[in-house]
Amino acid sequence: QVQLVESGGGLVQPGGSLKLSCAASGNIFRINAMSWYRQAPGKERELVATIASADTTNYADSVKGRFAISRDNAKNTVYLQMNSLKPEDTAVYYCNADVDSLQYYGMTYMNYWGKGTLVTVSS
Repeated sequence: QVQLVESGGGLVQPGGSLKLSCAASGNIFRINAMSWYRQAPGKERELVATIASADTTNYADSVKGRFAISRDNAKNTVYLQMNSLKPEDTAVYYCNADVDSLQYYGMTYMNYWGKGTLVTVSS
């Protein structure tokens, strides 16, 4: 089993910055893609950014140029640097990871979610 724990959320004024972290732990052989999603009140969960194992990145159009995703493979951690925050960025931000785990019967490939961290952008 693998656990993802997010941190770094909070209240920030418009135009401010926050850095989210997500640390993975447990039975990890290899972490493939890692992503950040968000869900605003009354809206569906949406993909914010993805970073592949080769460090290629993709971003939602709404955050391009403002957010940056990165990862530290030695720490099994993914980050989301959020700059120039807007009120519409207010949401619960979730970490997601595709993880290979070595079991006694072979390799398993599973997708995991964190429990989320709340980001509120308000003056």
